[in-house]
Amino acid sequence: MFDALSDRLESAWKKLRGQDKISQSNIQDALREVRRALLEADVNLQVVKDFISEVEAKAQGAEVISGVKPDQQFIKIVYDELVAVMGEENVPLATAPSSPTVVLMAGLQGTGKTTATAKLALHLRKINRSCMMVATDVYRPAAIDQLITLGKQIDVPVFEMGSDANPVEIARSGVERAKADGIDTVIVDTAGRLFIDSDMMAELASIKAAVNPHEVLLVVDAMTGQEAASLTRTFHDQIGITGAILTKMDGDSRGGAALSVRKISGQPIKFIGVGEKVEALQPFYPDRMASRILGMGDVLTLVEKAQEEIDLADAEKMQEKILSAKFDFTDFLKQLRLLKNMGSLGGIMKLIPGMNKLNDDQLKQGEVQLKRCEAMINSMTQQERRDPDLLASSPSRRRRVAKGSGYKEPDVSKLVSDFQRMRSMMQQMGQGRFPGMSGGGMFGGMGDPYAVGNRPAPPGWRGYNSGASGGKKKPKKEKKKKGFGTL
Repeated sequence: MFDALSDRLESAWKKLRGQDKISQSNIQDALREVRRALLEADVNLQVVKDFISEVEAKAQGAEVISGVKPDQQFIKIVYDELVAVMGEENVPLATAPSSPTVVLMAGLQGTGKTTATAKLALHLRKINRSCMMVATDVYRPAAIDQLITLGKQIDVPVFEMGSDANPVEIARSGVERAKADGIDTVIVDTAGRLFIDSDMMAELASIKAAVNPHEVLLVVDAMTGQEAASLTRTFHDQIGITGAILTKMDGDSRGGAALSVRKISGQPIKFIGVGEKVEALQPFYPDRMASRILGMGDVLTLVEKAQEEIDLADAEKMQEKILSAKFDFTDFLKQLRLLKNMGSLGGIMKLIPGMNKLNDDQLKQGEVQLKRCEAMINSMTQQERRDPDLLASSPSRRRRVAKGSGYKEPDVSKLVSDFQRMRSMMQQMGQGRFPGMSGGGMFGGMGDPYAVGNRPAPPGWRGYNSGASGGKKKPKKEKKKKGFGTL
């Protein structure tokens, strides 16, 4: 999503590396790169001008902190300004003092509005808010059927009166039904058009007047770039919206929408859609998004994803198994499936600091290797999964597993040896010893992201051998850390 922008900004930091301090002369090249990066990301021109002006003023007035390099100080200034442009903090969904809370969804056709309605309903259900979706799009063929299907998929009821009923009456009746049934939140899905027209705006205004919503959320396609900000402002001026949902943030969007919407429209981004699945909706946090843009990852979002999938009791049992070297292939298979439930490998890796530099080929190689591992483990007996040493000492068992999984015996032998080495290493890490990691292991030799292109590693990074880069082991002593268990 922000790969091109991140690469451009990184070239800006390089302009200040090796400098003793930030000055008027050396900051201009860096600012020029930042300006170019934002324009290429399709950020609104006025937003770019204001952004550069603020960064320049703060950078020139910044006091040099002892031990902090100019490029690091400049990164912090840019980070703070990115957060400010996107809205400072997360703006949660409103909650009515008395049930139900009514959320009106608006937007143009093709932005993913109906899917976003279901995603929002599932998000609210996960935080123990009961929901009902109301289908008022009587114009688009199969729009009502689509919402009903999504409702069954996420176990959320859908109120509909068919395609011949008046949308305003459907919305009013849906809210009354929710009130009678004691539903916490009603989400009204409205019709969209290919472009803004008077009929659509009039209908939206009528529905809004009929149900008196606590939230009016505009669903905007992030692929439209800075036009998303103009669209949000137009809807706000004519209808009055309380926030936006940016969809398709996982695609080829260059990030301009995320950086422009709040500044131009004055309305906050409340959620972002990061995939096609109904689970792929995240609350929008400006600080986390700024961290992703600068290639620093997003550990908090990663932890939240893990907490949704991890059972704490299971995590404690897993930790005990790791410390006692009893972690087996059954446990490893559980971890693989947990990883798949959290999303694609590429999506997860981009949330980990430093891992955003892994290229598509490396990520695909990792995905393929995960599937290979799962196929081979599924071909093992329960006894072999519990005791990998059986496979290590028996060529006939390895041949049978290879035949059952569709791979060769050397592939199974490599899986077993890599697993045993990983299990030993995890036990040592649990005891406070951090051995070097050898590349080309179970995840296909994705390599050390900081070895590619001789990028400088952040403090505390333990480098490991990479088949692609030929890096050397550089183990570093670290204090013992407590975690959520293995993922």
